Amino acid sequence: MSLHEVNSHPGEHEKDLKALDPLHHDTLPRVPNASVEPGAQVKDVKNAELYAAIHESRIPRWSKRSIHLYFAVFVSFCCACANGYDGSLMTAVLAMPHFQNTFHSGTTGPKVSVIFSLYTVGAMVGAPFAAILSDRLGRRKAMVCGSITIITGMIIAATSKHVAQFVVARFILGFGIAIMTVAAPAYSIEIAPPHWRGRCTGFYNCGWFGGSIPAAAVTYGCNNIDSNLSWQLPLIFQAFACLIVLIGVWFIPESPRYLMANGREEEAIDFLVKYHGADDPNSKLVHLEIEEMRENIRLDGIDKVWWDYRPLFITHNGRWRMAQVIMIGVFGQFSGNGLGYFNTVIYENLGITSVPKQLAYNLLNSVVSAIGALTAVSLTDKMNRRPVLIFGTLACAATLAINSGLSAKLDSQVKASGDDASKVSSSVAQGALAAYFLFNVVNSFTYTPLQGVLPSEALDTNMRAKGLAVYGFIVNGVGFINQFAGPIALGNIQYKYIYIFVGWDVVEAILWFLFCVESQGRTIEQLEWVYNQPNPVKASLKVDKVVIESTGKVVEKIDA
Repeated sequence: MSLHEVNSHPGEHEKDLKALDPLHHDTLPRVPNASVEPGAQVKDVKNAELYAAIHESRIPRWSKRSIHLYFAVFVSFCCACANGYDGSLMTAVLAMPHFQNTFHSGTTGPKVSVIFSLYTVGAMVGAPFAAILSDRLGRRKAMVCGSITIITGMIIAATSKHVAQFVVARFILGFGIAIMTVAAPAYSIEIAPPHWRGRCTGFYNCGWFGGSIPAAAVTYGCNNIDSNLSWQLPLIFQAFACLIVLIGVWFIPESPRYLMANGREEEAIDFLVKYHGADDPNSKLVHLEIEEMRENIRLDGIDKVWWDYRPLFITHNGRWRMAQVIMIGVFGQFSGNGLGYFNTVIYENLGITSVPKQLAYNLLNSVVSAIGALTAVSLTDKMNRRPVLIFGTLACAATLAINSGLSAKLDSQVKASGDDASKVSSSVAQGALAAYFLFNVVNSFTYTPLQGVLPSEALDTNMRAKGLAVYGFIVNGVGFINQFAGPIALGNIQYKYIYIFVGWDVVEAILWFLFCVESQGRTIEQLEWVYNQPNPVKASLKVDKVVIESTGKVVEKIDA
C-alpha cells in the first residue's frame, strides 16, 4: 500500500502508516559502526537522505534563480508588512491631538477597545474565506485579493469623520489581512528549499517589523502636522506594501506544492529544477522532493472540499499538528507582546507623558525588537525549535517580572511623593523601561520568526491553507482579547496587568517542553512520519548517524 492510498482515507490504516517511514528512503547504504573508515567523520543529523541531498545539490546563493526566489519571498514579506504596520499605527495615532479632536475616543476604555478589536474580528471572519481563496485560486492570486481588500479599508478609514465609519474600515482591513496572512506564509514555506525554509518563512514573519518601524517613523513625523493630515497620512501609507504585492505577484512563480496538488505536476517539477536544483534535472534534492510530494500530496484530497476541516482534528496525526498550531497561535500572541498595542499608555505609566517622546520611544522599541527578530531569522535553519521556545519563553517571564517589579516600586514612589517630583527616582523608571525593551527583544527573538515557520511546517500541503486559516482565527481571537481587555485593564489596574503574563509565560514554557515537536532539519513531507508516531515529540528528536568522507561526500548511514 502506498502512502497516497493510506492518506486518501483519513483515520484508517493507522498501523500501516506507522510502518511507512518516509524519513528513510534507504538511498544511502547502511553499515555497522565498526566498519567506518579511519579519517571519516561521523555526524548526527535529523535525516540522512536530506542531509546528503543538500550537500550534493548546492544552490548558488547569488545566481539569477536564487535572486528571483528571494524576490518571491520579499513579496510575501510585504504581506506581513501590511499587518505589522497596523500594530504601530493605531497606538501612535490614538495619541495624536487631531485624531482625538475628530473621534474623541480617549486612549483607554471601551471606545478604544472597539476600534482596536474590530480589526481582529474582521480577521477572524475572513479566515475561512482566506483558505478557500488560497486553495482555489492559488497562493499568488489570494495575496492579490487581500491587497485589494486592505486598500479598500484604508480608503474608508482615511476619509472617516465618525467612529462608526472608522470601525467599519477597521473590520475590512482585518478581513484583508486574514487573506494575506494565510496565503503568504503558505507560499513562502512551499517555495523554499528545505535547508532555507526557516530563514525564508522567518523572514516573511519579520515583515511585522517591516511594517511597524515605518509606521512608527511616519506617525512620529506626521505628529507635527497641524491638521487632520497628521493621522490621515499614516493611514494612507498603510496601502504602500499592498501596492508592492499587487505588482510583484505577476513576476513570481506559483508554489510547486499548490501546482502538484492541482494536477500541474510538470510545472511543479519545472519549478523545483530551476530553483532547488540550479537547473540540474538530475539534482538529488529535486528527486527527493518530487518523490515525497508525490507520496504525500493528494489530487482528490479533502482540501478540495472547502468546508471540511475534519482531518485537522479527527486523526492522531491531525491533532498533533493542530497542537503545534494552537500553541504557537495562543502563546505567540499572549506572552506579553500584546502590550505593544498600548505602548504609549505604558510609557505614561512610567512617567513619560510627552506625546513626541512617547512616539519616539515607540519607534525605538520597534527597531530594537526588529534586531532581535532578524538575529533569530539568520539562525533559524541552524537552531532547534524546542530549546528556543522553552528557554525564550522563560526569559520573557523573567524580563516582564523585572519590569513589573520596578513599575511597582515607581508607583509607590509617586504615591509617596505627592507633588514633589524630586522624590521619584528616575533610575527606577529607566530600569523599568529598559526591562520592557529587553522583553520585546527576547520575545521577538523567540516568537517572531517561528510564528511564521512553526504553523506552516506543522501542516501538510493538503490542509495547509485550512490549518493556517484556523491559526489566523486563533491568533486574532487572542488578539481580540488583548485589544479589547488591554485598554480596560491598563486603565483600571495599570502595571499590575503585567503580572498575568509573568505567570502565564512560565506555564507556556512547561507546555512547550511537554508537547513541542521538533521540525528543524526535516522536509515538510518527512514530518508525516513524525506525526504518525505514538509519541511525535520523542520521534522528532530521533537522529541518523552518517559517515562523511574527507571530501565532504555523505556516503553511508550507521546502524544503531
